[in-house]
Formats: sequence, C-alpha cells, structure tokens
Amino acid sequence: MLTSARRRFTAVLAAAVLSLAGCAGDDEAASTPQSSEAAGSAFPVSVEHKYGSTEIKAAPSRVVTLGLSDQDPVLALGVVPVGAIDWFLERPYGKWPWAQPLWAGKAPEIVGERDDFNLEKVAALKPDLIIGLYSGMSKDQYDKLSKIAPTVAQPVGFDDYTAPWQDMTKMVGQALGKPAEADKLIAGIDAKLAQLATANPGFKGKSVAVVEPYEPGKYAVFAPNDPKVVLLTKLGFVTPEPIVDAVGKEYAAEIGSEQLSLVDVDKLVFLTGDASTETTVKADKVYGTLAVAKQNRAVFLPYEEPPLGAALSFSTVLSIPYALDQMVPLLAK
Repeated sequence: MLTSARRRFTAVLAAAVLSLAGCAGDDEAASTPQSSEAAGSAFPVSVEHKYGSTEIKAAPSRVVTLGLSDQDPVLALGVVPVGAIDWFLERPYGKWPWAQPLWAGKAPEIVGERDDFNLEKVAALKPDLIIGLYSGMSKDQYDKLSKIAPTVAQPVGFDDYTAPWQDMTKMVGQALGKPAEADKLIAGIDAKLAQLATANPGFKGKSVAVVEPYEPGKYAVFAPNDPKVVLLTKLGFVTPEPIVDAVGKEYAAEIGSEQLSLVDVDKLVFLTGDASTETTVKADKVYGTLAVAKQNRAVFLPYEEPPLGAALSFSTVLSIPYALDQMVPLLAK
C-alpha cells in the first residue's frame, strides 16, 4: 500500500511564469479565451464520460474541479474554479508558477483531497458545473454529485489517472463551450514537443525510467502509460521491457534497493520531495553500483523550488510547457 505522504505528492500513487503564448506553436494557438457570448453560443452541449453523458445547458461560470489537476485546463480556457481539490497541500493555494497569474488572487474553496470529496462544501458553492477528470470518482460519488450540478466524470476508455492530457483538455473545452480554443492550445504544445524532439536527436530510442523514492530504500517505478512517462516518450525516449513487465497492469512497480538494476537506464528521472531525498538516494549503496549513477545520467526533479516534479506530475496544458522549458536542458546534459 502507498504511504499517505507519497499519496500526497503523486497523482497515481500518488520559474519564470509561463504564459499561454509561450506554449503555443503560433500566435493563433495563444489566442485569448473566447468571450462569454461566443462560448454561450455553443450550448447546450453533451459530454461523454465514464458514467454516461452529461448535458450542460448554458455556459458555466461557477465550476468546481474534483480531479487533482483539472483546475489547470479550466484556468487555461479562461474560467477560474470556485472550488478545487488539494493535491500537494500547496500553501497558499494557486502558487504554482504555471497557473498563478490565471488565478488572479482568487483562491478556490478547498473541497477535499484525492477522491475524498466533501459534498456539503461542493453544494455550498452552488456550482453550475462539476468536473472530475483526473480522479478516481466512483459511480456512487458521481450519482450524488450529479444531484448538485451537471457532473463530468473521467474520460472513457482509460484507467483512472492515465488519460492523456489532450483528452482531458478537449473534454474541458467541450464542457466550457470552447472546443476550438482547447484544440489550439493542444496543437501548440504538440508542436513544441515535436520541435524539442527534433532539436534533441540524442533522446531518440534511449531508455528512460521515472522513479519516486518514497522512503529510504523504497522506490516507485511509474508505468509506461503514466502521463509523466508518456511525456518523455514524446521526446523520443522509450520504456524498457523489464519495466513494462515489472509494472504489469499496475500504475507503478514498488521495488526495494535490491531491485534497482531494473532502472539502470540511459536516463533516470527521480521525483524528489525535498533536498534530503536526493542525498538519501545517492547514499543508497546499491544505487551507487549502477552505471546510470556512476556516469551521472540521473536527473533529480524536486517537487518544489523549483517545482519541476510537480509540473511533470500535473502534466497539464499549463504545466507541460513549464516542465519542458526547465527539464529538457537537464535531460540533454
């Protein structure tokens, strides 16, 4: 089982401010959000999700997000959520540099933590739309939330917490009546990924692993369909078969020091909670025997200061450009 501390810091086990223009492939992709009048003309709309189809009759203005990172695509499309879930226990809420300017000082009401929704707080906010895409929302929770406001649950066809950021951004665009704007933002980031892959041919075909050390001698190795790993494969990296086999159908393989040879890859990415975590990993005697350690091919991404690990974990339309700008130079060393 996962420790509570680890669940706090990850989605599946759980620093300059980047504007939307910075993540666009062209000026059109960075256009300002559509006006309320333009968005309103798109309604009513129906959004398909894990538990069926939800009709949204008018442009929503009071949105509550229950997915761990759902607030980002909502913000990117010009709506400030009135309620959100607390993932990293960030204080003050809304401090992440990729999203901070879009909150504009309007901190949302915290309505729960991962998959533990406070329905009374949600109802008190009088939402006209509830979004729970990057979540593990149950059918029972969905039924209760749907009595409060139209609710859009997880994307169809994906395990919880594994839907691509593009699919979730598209669903938010549908729900907010801004599908064209969502498509432009996605196209801008896809173009950025393609450009970075071309500019760094050394990434192509190189093996990669994304690992979180969650206590001394204990490591979580993320699955190839985890959003963090998928983002790296878009840059050209590949997940080696031994990791694929070790993870199986789980979202991560939990291993001890004695199994660290599993992640002796070309580029090893560690997500670290604080500065002491890197020190602890480097002190692991087994880790020190790996070629990736001896040849200094590991990259340590902290969750804070700068929040590279958090940006990679979010893997949203807002956080990905920030993560790429900070992370790719480290990967290229």
